[in-house]
Amino acid sequence: MSKLISILIESTGLTERDVMKIISNAPRRYKHFRIKKRNGSLRDIAQPARELKALQKVIVEKYLLELPVHQAAMAYRKGRSIRENALAHVDNGPILKMDFKEFFPSIRVRDWQAYCEDRSLFMDGDDLHHTSKILFHQSKGESYLKLAIGAPSSPHLSNLLMYKFDALVSQLVQKDYVAYTRYADDLTFSAKRTGYLTGVEKAVRRAIKEVPWPRLSINENKTVVATPRYHRQVTGLVLTNDQEVSLGRDRKRKISAAVHHAKHGELTVEAAARLSGTLAFVNSVEPEFLLRLERKYGREVIDNLKQFPWKLEK
Repeated sequence: MSKLISILIESTGLTERDVMKIISNAPRRYKHFRIKKRNGSLRDIAQPARELKALQKVIVEKYLLELPVHQAAMAYRKGRSIRENALAHVDNGPILKMDFKEFFPSIRVRDWQAYCEDRSLFMDGDDLHHTSKILFHQSKGESYLKLAIGAPSSPHLSNLLMYKFDALVSQLVQKDYVAYTRYADDLTFSAKRTGYLTGVEKAVRRAIKEVPWPRLSINENKTVVATPRYHRQVTGLVLTNDQEVSLGRDRKRKISAAVHHAKHGELTVEAAARLSGTLAFVNSVEPEFLLRLERKYGREVIDNLKQFPWKLEK
């Protein structure tokens, strides 16, 4: 019995027979559904079965958390958030934003296997084969395994596999005094002057070409340059011209209106639950605005909303 199988058995309490049975058809142990994206299109979600999810979590905790993630990676990391991602650019002026097409589905099992061979990971017997089946899923009608949007292991795994890309891009843009961060598939670059950003796209395309894995492509329709004269946003947060990170005027107006309706009992239970989560987000991004809401509507109103259940019984 390999060390991996032993750890999976010890950590989950499953028998060796049960673990091997799960692994045998793991890439197909997923529930598939779709959710609507902000632009109205649909995103495919593949959620692993409970027993497979347990194996994925063990691999993350026992193996993957110890592996290096580049400092430019801001998503899916303890102590990092969209606020930290925005703060990395707040002292600069113009920003350039790019993103990838189909980020998670573009990361294939071959990329994981190349990564493991490069770092001599899971080289004991069939362990690489086992982890490949546990961590990657297979959609109906497809012959290859890919990263699932919905698996607990996918976010951290994507950061590991993007290390070489992040390192090369950081190196290439540093000479022009450009700051670079990546939040999942969102790439953000900033500099003191627009001229410093002229070489960024070339650097990104070079990295895509030279880094052997994963094989990614740029979403050409989403490359945007914004200067301090216009609306600068980084992962949904606004960079103000006085070097602050803000929720943005429009979003704050909507939140304030929702609190007003809540105070007067005009929100549905579902809307109140959503507002509760929103206020927690406000507190993590712009706590000063939460204090203004308390002064305007009363601390008791805000406290009651903050304590509202996160999930409702259906």
